[in-house]
Amino acid sequence: MLSFASGVRSTLSLTALLLLTACQPQSTPAESKESDAPVAKREPYTIVSPHGERVDYYYWLRDDERQDPEVLGYLNAENTYYDSYRADYQQLTDKIESELMARVKQDDESVPYQRGDYTYQTEYEEGQEYAIYTRTHIESGQKEILLDVNELAEGEAFMQVSNLQVSPDQTKLAYMVDAIGRRQYELHVKDLTSATTTATGLNGLSAALAWAQDNETLFLVENDPQTLLSKRVLKYRTGAPVETAEVIYEEQDESFYMWVSNTTDREYVVITLQSTVSNEMHVLDAETPDAALQVIAPRERDLQYSADHIDGRWIILTDYNAPNFQVMEVATDNLGDKASWRPVVPHDEQVFIHDIAVFSNHLALNERRDGLRQVRIVPWSDPSQSHVISADEPTYVMTFETNVEQDTAVVRYNYTSLVTPTVTYAYNMATRESEVLKATEVPNYDASNYATERTWATADDGTRIPVSLLYSNDFQQDGSAPLYQYAYGSYGATSEPWFRQSVFSLVDRGFVYAIAHIRGGQEMGRHWYEQGKLENKKNTFTDYIDVTEHLVAEEYAHPGKVFGMGGSAGGLLMGAVANMAPAKYRGLVAHVPFVDVVTTMLDETIPLTTNEFDEWGNPQDQPYYDYMLSYSPYDQVMKQAYPAMLVTTGLHDSQVQYFEPAKWVAKLRHLKTDDNPLLFKTDMEAGHGGSSGRFARLKQTAEEYAFILNLLGEEARPQ
Repeated sequence: MLSFASGVRSTLSLTALLLLTACQPQSTPAESKESDAPVAKREPYTIVSPHGERVDYYYWLRDDERQDPEVLGYLNAENTYYDSYRADYQQLTDKIESELMARVKQDDESVPYQRGDYTYQTEYEEGQEYAIYTRTHIESGQKEILLDVNELAEGEAFMQVSNLQVSPDQTKLAYMVDAIGRRQYELHVKDLTSATTTATGLNGLSAALAWAQDNETLFLVENDPQTLLSKRVLKYRTGAPVETAEVIYEEQDESFYMWVSNTTDREYVVITLQSTVSNEMHVLDAETPDAALQVIAPRERDLQYSADHIDGRWIILTDYNAPNFQVMEVATDNLGDKASWRPVVPHDEQVFIHDIAVFSNHLALNERRDGLRQVRIVPWSDPSQSHVISADEPTYVMTFETNVEQDTAVVRYNYTSLVTPTVTYAYNMATRESEVLKATEVPNYDASNYATERTWATADDGTRIPVSLLYSNDFQQDGSAPLYQYAYGSYGATSEPWFRQSVFSLVDRGFVYAIAHIRGGQEMGRHWYEQGKLENKKNTFTDYIDVTEHLVAEEYAHPGKVFGMGGSAGGLLMGAVANMAPAKYRGLVAHVPFVDVVTTMLDETIPLTTNEFDEWGNPQDQPYYDYMLSYSPYDQVMKQAYPAMLVTTGLHDSQVQYFEPAKWVAKLRHLKTDDNPLLFKTDMEAGHGGSSGRFARLKQTAEEYAFILNLLGEEARPQ
């Protein structure tokens, strides 16, 4: 792809120059105005649906092959305009980037975990973009490099390595490589005895993989080449020709995602099939890779479950008669019979269970109560004697760290908050004693300079919306501070109050950082998600606006200094908010935004569309079509003043295709009545997650913050 991209740049030089000349009047950076921005041509294209026709004047910007000279020329013209605009404040961008870099411990390492005769660890070296994966022999102390991603990335504009898995006998390493950014992987296998690596030529895979106990057989997931949906499970013997890979399962329902993994005890290979509202798990004894699959429970609509194996039984986390999930168990001999499931931890309307970790004498729950994510320990001998690991801060997050051993009394978990960098603990579930395994070091950071709190906004329908806040100790709640408000609000994903080292470049300049825990996530339980999807989706957008109004009314923020940010489905949120309440925001940042909702959901050839029907609705059905059309940001753009906006995308994005934000920006330019800056940046070498290197991502953040601070000008407190 790199040589292709270089070829495109070469062949497009004249085309891009002509388009730039036509679209963008020449000006110095200091003179750059919104009137100088590229103007996309308008070319009518009729989109047909069972419920009427719509004319899309910017449909021509869709190029599935990403080779059309006119399309690429337009994207490059927008990038040139963006670079021209930001040249005025390049020094500010550089300063922020330096601040972000100064808060990164460049020579860092993860907490090691033990598997067999080795401890495994991820390391970073000073100045290096990518991870180095190592292991150390416990007896000899000898350390070896399993994989240096920096070497793999040499000469590549993008590099993503995912899901490194060592064989049961620890002689082989399997991992997935994406050198484009489209999340379509190739399998690599390294022989750890000879240090030879093979790129197998098995391409178009998801990142999923699992080992059989023979140390030769791998289970993989192959994606559909057009829709990119995970479709088939392959069984592949390492070292064999690609064509010998055998399909052992193929999913016919295109509303399901697929994944393969091993149970924690590695005794089983697990195929997980997941849709928005239901799932199904098939398991295979890892000792017999050629055996038939068994289903844990046949799929049923509105039945979800996950499971892990220990001592001949399966521990199941499920929403079976339990909207907030409960824990049940079943003997391996009774697989396939849901009637044989026995309750272990009953349903609680006040507690949502996110995850479980299974140990010989204890069960650990990662649960959420009152919006806060915590860890509860349940002894198998008497589940009624459970206890919660305590925390001292008003808002925090606890999540499981890597736990690969079952025969232990120790659970490893991470603790973090908006002011506390991640601390990894080893907690003895029997004695209730804790040991700090690692406290993340953040250079040039002093937690005592900051404070965090939780406040509650009230939505129009009376629902109370939790909001996590971060600000400096000298913050005055007098309505003068600028606000940076983040939210996501889709797919049941929770916007946790994680420590985010980059945001202190805003907080140190007087900003209040707010996370709005709006409906569409699961911050307050499963009902929180149900109230923010399908025909309740607008609650997500109005909740966000209500949080803004609350923070302004309570004088956490100045009404003229409010900035919003969201990405992907959070970018949809930004687009909806821009249409619904533009006057409440000084500026909005939308990363890889999903904004052309109806057109995308009507087109089942677009990657991942069919998986989304239970989230947004199927627009082939009239009620969903009408409702989605009523909030789709692209369709609802109108003649009105909009806030200043920065929009980003990746040319190779497989989750939200680049042409959605490209069309949205073009339509906004055509209709908006203000002269506020509208900037559009396409990363021509990346996908949904942006740049792959850790420092390259900091550059992107620095550009975002500099855009915001430049808008405030003298109103932003200098650092």
